[in-house]
Amino acid sequence: MRVIIAGKGMEVSDYLKEIVTKKVSKLQRYFDEDTEAHITMSIQRSRHIVEVTIPFDGIVLRGEEATGDMYASIDGVVKKLEKQIHKHRTSLKKRLHEGAFVGDNYDYQTELADEKVPAIVRTKHFVVKPMDIEEAKMQMELLGHQFFVFRNAKTHEINVLYKRNDGDLGLIEPDAE
Repeated sequence: MRVIIAGKGMEVSDYLKEIVTKKVSKLQRYFDEDTEAHITMSIQRSRHIVEVTIPFDGIVLRGEEATGDMYASIDGVVKKLEKQIHKHRTSLKKRLHEGAFVGDNYDYQTELADEKVPAIVRTKHFVVKPMDIEEAKMQMELLGHQFFVFRNAKTHEINVLYKRNDGDLGLIEPDAE
């Protein structure tokens, strides 16, 4: 596994790079050698944020942790990613490195015993009308939602407009492979 580390608005020291590489490399047993792990580290106010993105075989595994200490954020994000891998173990097994779970002593069942597993409790159907991004933004704000699905009037594709954690907006546009 190749670990790519970047600082967002901060300089990442060699020591910190070494620590991050060591911690994230614990996940390498789940992936092939050529898999890349992209780590972005930043400090906003007193929050130390670590984001890890691992694209592999058509899937993107992503985790983010923000605490008052960079080292705690690193440990937390690695734990979150490992938890995600184990939670979706059955569906990921075909895509992960062969033998990824062999000899695994991670107690996934105990860890998730107290967690509520989300279930689909409601399905909505609606007409997706063509609109521009500004109209979609207004509709999302009027509804008070965190996201809004619409058909982009320019591209005629289904897009998703969403509110990011930093307060800005994001736009998801489909891309043909």
